Amino acid sequence: MCTRTAAGGHGTPATPPAPSPVPADRVAHSDRSDRSDHTVHAARSDRAFDAVLCDLDNVVRFYDTAPLAALERAAGLPEGTTTDIAYAPEVDLPLLLGRITPDAWVEAIVAGLAERRVGGDRARALARALADAPFRADEEAVSLLRRARTHVPVVLVTNATLQLDADLALLGLSDLADAVVSSAVEQVAKPDPAIYRIAAARAGVPPARCLFVDDRQENVDAATALGMTGVLFREPDDLLRALGSCAEAAEEEAEAATAGTRTTAARPR
Repeated sequence: MCTRTAAGGHGTPATPPAPSPVPADRVAHSDRSDRSDHTVHAARSDRAFDAVLCDLDNVVRFYDTAPLAALERAAGLPEGTTTDIAYAPEVDLPLLLGRITPDAWVEAIVAGLAERRVGGDRARALARALADAPFRADEEAVSLLRRARTHVPVVLVTNATLQLDADLALLGLSDLADAVVSSAVEQVAKPDPAIYRIAAARAGVPPARCLFVDDRQENVDAATALGMTGVLFREPDDLLRALGSCAEAAEEEAEAATAGTRTTAARPR
């Protein structure tokens, strides 16, 4: 989804900064005061990884598509019709590579629905319901990653739009990771091996020392083909087990952080 509307207000799309290895503005100084000390600590541990590369959507960020499903039922369409069209590679990939605008993506969905004999006004309402579907951050996953970041670098690796920085700001997650690797900025999307290499370089860790977490098997397979430790995410316990000692005390932090959830709007990926 593309339009960024916070509950009770409107988000302003942000132009992403030029990528750089572990940008300073993404480092939480309260977590670590010295990168070299942090690296030495990781290297001396008995962990199988020295950095965490984590997907965003359907791991940290989750979407409410119930309003879209209701519109599809009212139109006599099977649930999932709109997303089937929206996430077809020929419609979705240009958006994820930063080549078209969110509005152009919506129009492409409308055109696809029109081919299924859905009228213009109804097709546009369906496409906009998908683009504007509200999303939230999962507090347990957020807490686990924040705790892991006190031990090792954390990099978000996501197929996303050029509005990703604005989305993270609306969720209060701009400081969740040391770096964010977005397909729209890098112009390469998972499961292309190039985006994994970019993420490992941003973490300053060889691919073989990276833990990669994603909810899609093909993305995990691409990571393991590069020598990374891959984890298929289905629930927060998968992340908890994979992080091991890096996740210590995260459960207690999650209980204290429940007031931090924000609901905004975005697109699943």
